[in-house]
Amino acid sequence: MDSKSSSARPVGVIGAGSFGTAMANLLAQKSPVFLYARSQEVVDEMQATRMSNGQALHEGIRVTNDPKEVAEACEVIFPMVPSGNFREMIQRFAPYLHPYHLMIHGTKGLDTSLASEEALYGNKKLTRKHVRTMSEVIRQESVVVRIGCLAGPNLARELAEGKPAATVIASHFEEVIAAGQRLLRSDRFQVYGNNDLIGVELCGVLKNIIAIASGMTQQMDLGENARGLLISRGLIEMIYLGQAFGGNIKAFIGLAGVGDLVATSNSTTSRNFTVGRLLAQGKSLDEIRQEMEEVAEGVNTIKIAKKLAESVGMRLPITESLHRVLFGTLEAEEALANLMKYPFYQDVDFL
Repeated sequence: MDSKSSSARPVGVIGAGSFGTAMANLLAQKSPVFLYARSQEVVDEMQATRMSNGQALHEGIRVTNDPKEVAEACEVIFPMVPSGNFREMIQRFAPYLHPYHLMIHGTKGLDTSLASEEALYGNKKLTRKHVRTMSEVIRQESVVVRIGCLAGPNLARELAEGKPAATVIASHFEEVIAAGQRLLRSDRFQVYGNNDLIGVELCGVLKNIIAIASGMTQQMDLGENARGLLISRGLIEMIYLGQAFGGNIKAFIGLAGVGDLVATSNSTTSRNFTVGRLLAQGKSLDEIRQEMEEVAEGVNTIKIAKKLAESVGMRLPITESLHRVLFGTLEAEEALANLMKYPFYQDVDFL
């Protein structure tokens, strides 16, 4: 470790996927980092090779699979694991967490583990009480109070390559925002603050839906005019659902909203964009899951968003069409053709 990092308090990162590794490397430029992976086999491999997901690990990163070690060494912890594993991960860490801990998660998904099968797949309504953001899961499963979310156009590959980027740290606590800015901000990585925690979390979640549709348009070579239509109408769907969740419109027209939406909807390195391309190639969801190393959060989000919209009587044409492509019998080409003909009568009707 260099002298700058050795004098700083260690920071924890939970999750050694592509995004978690990229964030660990960013944090290690200023602080010693404990990078947690659940599997001892993965930890052993990272220790031996000093590589993770094709990224070389900064010399200031210590890899571990001991949650107690991370919690005792680090006051600020960044959970970066898929939403499907998030609640179980927090439960694993909870015995070692204290009110003095700060947690800033970077997970762009929703938790429905407390919902019944009937609410998720049957005729019973799926309501807001059945669906939790990751900050709400942290509050439910631990004594941590000072919670934040990291969101924005943060494509893991570009972060790993050191390309300029920016992010938003959202929290109800100014000290969480300040901690995130202090730990992450650099000449090539700008960090903004936002107090609308739920709104920023939902931006990161819902843009994945539109990114899948954008991948479909790219694969079909429909052109940039069609993509512009898709992104603009997609932003409106995001705002509708975000408001139903309790988010503020401001979050959706900022960096975490439209900024992340544009970046992800135009990136061939985005997992959700890739899902869209593969769907347009005629591949089934099972085939896509077998082909991809990491889960695309947008697939699960489409299922949840469609059910929530139905439960409150809201129409989300893009989300509904993608659901039929993923889980029904609608072909990708037909879905996009239907969207082009959908009778939208007003451009902006939420302001």
